[in-house]
Amino acid sequence: MTDLINLMNDLLWGSILVYLLVGVGIYFTVRLGFIQFRHFGHMFSVLKNSRKADNAGISSFQALCTSLAARVGTGNMAGVAVALTAGGPGAIFWMWLIAMLGMATSFAESTLAQLYKTKDDDGNYRGGPAYYMEKGLGMRWMGVLFSIFLIIAFGLVFNAVQANSIANAMHNAFGWSDLYVGIAVVIMSAIVIFGGIKRIARVAELIVPIMALAYLLLALSVMVMNIEKLPSILMLIFKSAFGLQEAAAGGLGYAIAQAMINGIKRGLFSNEAGMGSAPNAAASATPYPPHPASQGYVQMLGVFMDTIVICSATVAIILMSGEYVPHGELTGIELTQAALSSQVGHWGSVFVAVAIFFFAFTSIIANYSYAETNLIFLEHNHKAGLGLFRFIVLGMVMFGALASLPTVWALADVSMGMMAIVNLIAIILLSGTVIKLAKDYNRQLSEGKVPTFDANDYPELKSQLEEGIWYNQDKS
Repeated sequence: MTDLINLMNDLLWGSILVYLLVGVGIYFTVRLGFIQFRHFGHMFSVLKNSRKADNAGISSFQALCTSLAARVGTGNMAGVAVALTAGGPGAIFWMWLIAMLGMATSFAESTLAQLYKTKDDDGNYRGGPAYYMEKGLGMRWMGVLFSIFLIIAFGLVFNAVQANSIANAMHNAFGWSDLYVGIAVVIMSAIVIFGGIKRIARVAELIVPIMALAYLLLALSVMVMNIEKLPSILMLIFKSAFGLQEAAAGGLGYAIAQAMINGIKRGLFSNEAGMGSAPNAAASATPYPPHPASQGYVQMLGVFMDTIVICSATVAIILMSGEYVPHGELTGIELTQAALSSQVGHWGSVFVAVAIFFFAFTSIIANYSYAETNLIFLEHNHKAGLGLFRFIVLGMVMFGALASLPTVWALADVSMGMMAIVNLIAIILLSGTVIKLAKDYNRQLSEGKVPTFDANDYPELKSQLEEGIWYNQDKS
């Protein structure tokens, strides 16, 4: 069984997903007129008015923080270190590249999630890939498939992975028992997830910006202390990305392949662009400007913040410390802790442990919110089923704190890879709608208007949309 799972992982992550992610990223980058570069500043403009919300939705800022809560986890600290040791410094270049391409992919999937969102029985906005597969493509079976893959990966196994990281970090830094750490995380998670999507969004809005800012300030101080090393580190990354460091040794092809695979895999794990996870948060927002494409811009910023900013901070800490040894034994979170401690002293290791705790905890609650939305898609708001699922999720959190089963983690990789493939196919099939929405938004913007979407202007889409959400809005 383990061999079969590993074979599927190698097939998915070694070839299929690499080509699909890069291909879809290039496709949307070109079709949207290099939107992530052309409208880079507009992402921040949209964020200025992102605190508004109505009774049915969360604010765009809360949606961004929720998606960042899921994105910014152990991958940004431990995962980047693994990519460095497995793929060399060149992996970082490919991680950056997949993030820049992924920004366009993220725009597409988040815009579609906003367009095809619905209201659940409690009057809250819900949506995501499963919903646009059913409504936009008329393929509920595809949405069901996607939902099952997401619930396995995000609702269950990844939450166990995050709990495992918290337990290890607390044990290494403070010597705390895994059992007691697990109980504490379960209690904290229960308090938040039983409060529903809006409580999850409020907690994410509070914790994520503070922890991200603290981590970035620390990384910036390390960079300032080692500023003379910056040019040589950037040169090392670019040379390694194209195998120039290894060319003389005859390992050119292998070196480039390892850098690409590890960088692209780590990039997707971290920023989740194209995976279909973040659109579940994007759909829950009340967007401003009141147009589906505005959420596309907000979530593009999420990809940029996660990979280009936060992951790069970890890269700087590790490569400037002198602790990095190519293919060395020290890897993962231990490498990040050692690198930071060598720069700022022992408390650096403690800081990483605390950061891991908060980043991983917010990932657990955000991952749960994604799974809840997809469970509602499958069950149509079955309250008993939802309550049972919450206890199963908490059980997986406890399991993750106490156990480490590589086969289970590998199964999550397969599940995540499959959900990414299903989502990428769907957004390609719906790409015409994405382009239409982007043009409508930018036309209104160029005319000096606040972009506003009204389904009455698009009769070809009208029958696919939830009644009362995108209709008869007053245009500014």
